[in-house]
Amino acid sequence: MEPIKISELLEAVGGTLLGEFRDMDAAVTCVDTDSRTIRKGSLFIPLVGERFDGHAYLSSALEKGADGCFTAVELEHYRADKFYIKVNSTQDALRDLAIWYRNQFDIPFIGVTGSVGKTTAKDMIAAVLSQKYKVLKTEGNFNNNIGLPLTIFRLDHSYQACVLEMGMDCLGEIDYLSGIVRPQIGVITNIGDAHIERLGSRENIFKAKCELLPHIQKDGLLILNGDDPMLSTLRGKTAVETVFCGRDPALEYCCSQIEGDGISQISCRMTTPRMDREVRIPALGAHMIYPSLIAAAVGERLGLSPDEIEEGILSFVPTRMRMNILRRGQNITILDDTYNANPQSMRAAISVLADAQSSHKIAVLGDMFELGNFAPALHRSVGEYLGQAKIDCLVAVGELAEYLAKGAEASGVPQVYHCPDKARAKQVLDQVLCPDSTILVKASRGMALEELSAYLKERTEEE
Repeated sequence: MEPIKISELLEAVGGTLLGEFRDMDAAVTCVDTDSRTIRKGSLFIPLVGERFDGHAYLSSALEKGADGCFTAVELEHYRADKFYIKVNSTQDALRDLAIWYRNQFDIPFIGVTGSVGKTTAKDMIAAVLSQKYKVLKTEGNFNNNIGLPLTIFRLDHSYQACVLEMGMDCLGEIDYLSGIVRPQIGVITNIGDAHIERLGSRENIFKAKCELLPHIQKDGLLILNGDDPMLSTLRGKTAVETVFCGRDPALEYCCSQIEGDGISQISCRMTTPRMDREVRIPALGAHMIYPSLIAAAVGERLGLSPDEIEEGILSFVPTRMRMNILRRGQNITILDDTYNANPQSMRAAISVLADAQSSHKIAVLGDMFELGNFAPALHRSVGEYLGQAKIDCLVAVGELAEYLAKGAEASGVPQVYHCPDKARAKQVLDQVLCPDSTILVKASRGMALEELSAYLKERTEEE
């Protein structure tokens, strides 16, 4: 982070200085919202939620090394060696400071959202752009109204591009985040069923994702999935230049001749306005063409050559627990895709499992959350897809996973086990694990099925 003077903080958030501290040229060098991770020289912003109030930790944060803080309440005592800036809302002040700080950088900002694959697209874009630029990207789950500003505060003037993931679970959130980012390039990966419990329909999810559009800069670019039936309706209806990517050869960015080795990569013919060549993608699943095409579109917009784009795609490494391939002894492969799940990403992961070269294919699948009244039918449909994909065994974990099991049984999956919890799932895995197997582990984040991936790793030998 570049230093921010007290005078600049006051300007950015429209705050009032409280207490005795009056050195307007004093500066902070980082921003913290968690008093447990305070760093020396930081600005502490005490956020307020339904079950917590960060103001209770003001004294602790200052004692641990914070130079000063924002506060939405006036205090009884002010330390003379610390600054206190009064604001109406600390959450609003976090946003306003992020907007001010973002405006200090004349570099390309890329905003990425979508129901499925936004993290993979973000990582792929960063991998490609890193062939030419120093890139800051969203790490972990810092894609919300707190994490996105904190990511922006990691910028300094050594960075030449910034790739930001934007998540949401209700209307208005993408509008809020996009208003901070104001991207030169906006990306929507697809429209799926994630968060349908809160939004009620795919149409509302589409509406929520499209909140990105008004915030893309006038000379910017919008990149959309041309194979998505909802996003494809935007052709000719956007205020900025828009390109579509997918399988259709009529699209500006398309892939054909898609083949996978079932081990570590897929290959395809990638055709764009500036390249037409065979490309290898170091990940499994035909769905990986979408983040690759999106990254190619971003790369071409920002002046990368075809060779640089291809090298960037080849350098892609997925975020932890995002279809990580663990090779074990006795020809056993664990596909750890436990970070999160929804019906679309479940099907994509099952397709990867189906393409595996192993003689025995096992799906360890858990509950998918935030599906509301649609949950039983959507879980059952994923279970039915297992039968269509010729998967040999399902270990369904959790309450909603009972519907996965019912769908799998109805579609002819030979071995189906419903486990109420992970303890029972471990017992079942001891029974079904065998040499020459590929095991997919996937569920919503709240199920924490990485515990089962770790158990499988313990129960198998090093390759």
